[in-house]
Amino acid sequence: MTIQWYPGHMGKAHDQISELVGKTDVIIEVLDARLPASSANHLLAELRRDKPCIKVLNKNDLADPAVTKAWVRNFEKETGVRALPLSAKERREVSQLIRLCQRLAPNRGKPGRPLRAMVVGIPNVGKSTLINTLAGRSIAKVGDKPAITVSTQQINLRNGIILSDTPGLLWPEMGDQAAAYRLATSGAIGAGALDYTSVGLFAAEYMMHRYPELLSIRYKLAQLPDTPIDMLEAIGRRLGCLVTGGEVDLNRAAEAFLRELRAGKIGRVSLEEPARNVAKEVETEETGSA
Repeated sequence: MTIQWYPGHMGKAHDQISELVGKTDVIIEVLDARLPASSANHLLAELRRDKPCIKVLNKNDLADPAVTKAWVRNFEKETGVRALPLSAKERREVSQLIRLCQRLAPNRGKPGRPLRAMVVGIPNVGKSTLINTLAGRSIAKVGDKPAITVSTQQINLRNGIILSDTPGLLWPEMGDQAAAYRLATSGAIGAGALDYTSVGLFAAEYMMHRYPELLSIRYKLAQLPDTPIDMLEAIGRRLGCLVTGGEVDLNRAAEAFLRELRAGKIGRVSLEEPARNVAKEVETEETGSA
């Protein structure tokens, strides 16, 4: 199944973000720490031009720590870019973002010269949760479904910083279907645009290759099945996704498996890694310091 998802409001969002960039001091791009490349929109990279950019690796508590470390190093090789792993729900972690914004725009944040920061990102990466934590109150709508925010709003944090909250922005054509399936696995694609069985099989195959031990532990399997479809069936039996006659309902099994994966119940998992040479540098450092 080919995944395509581009709600109507996103075309307008593109124009709004483009207009705001010129009035912004720091761009805060919120990414999903489990898939930082797939959750980064190349259109946003074009729109931000040479503005300082903080790449927030949100949902850090769900991602593989070693892989996240490699992603931070990878992003900070880019000019004008800083990377910050955090959980948008944790106020102490989010406070680091304020200090980093102030360092990147030292001449702003004074009376009459507020620091103007714009929060951007694709749907369902946690932009609204981040803004609510920064503001210390519920301002932006939060939900489990993607594309909750559909228009731009400004929030005065009352600490010299004014935030612009923008709608989630995807790209019109998803040519990279592997990235599209990673996004669907993470929950960033609307349910109406995907087939749970196809996405579940994709996720099962990846997990069998990259994190087999986590699957074995979570689903109490002495030995993993040979194929993704057999893996989904085994998971479906464990989770009670059965129909009359004791057969596994694959669609229900896939949906339940994806819910568990997204919630971190299987363990801390990253769905993609940076270039192997960057990951290897981090691995070598960790081995040397052990």
